[in-house]
Amino acid sequence: MFDMANLKNLKELDEGNPQAMKAFWAFDKAVFQEGEVSVLNKQLMAVAVALTTQCPYCIEIHAKEARKAGATDAQLAETAVVAAAIRAGGAITHAAHLFGPSE
Repeated sequence: MFDMANLKNLKELDEGNPQAMKAFWAFDKAVFQEGEVSVLNKQLMAVAVALTTQCPYCIEIHAKEARKAGATDAQLAETAVVAAAIRAGGAITHAAHLFGPSE
């Protein structure tokens, strides 16, 4: 199912709801501009989110953009384990709901 060529089909969204999609693409472009947070750090954050949401399209796109912004293998590896820790941490902290008074 995953094939980067599928992204060409997004034109259907652009045509089906041009106002919303134009706003989305402008927002997406603006978010990843240099600002108080560097483009590299923004792309590393995007990689971490993509890994936790498990979106192969986002993983590929943002890993490529992170590398373009200067990310090293070591930075990408560290980003991956931070994402893993946050995802695992969510499961651990939610375990707090398993114990204590029940209703």
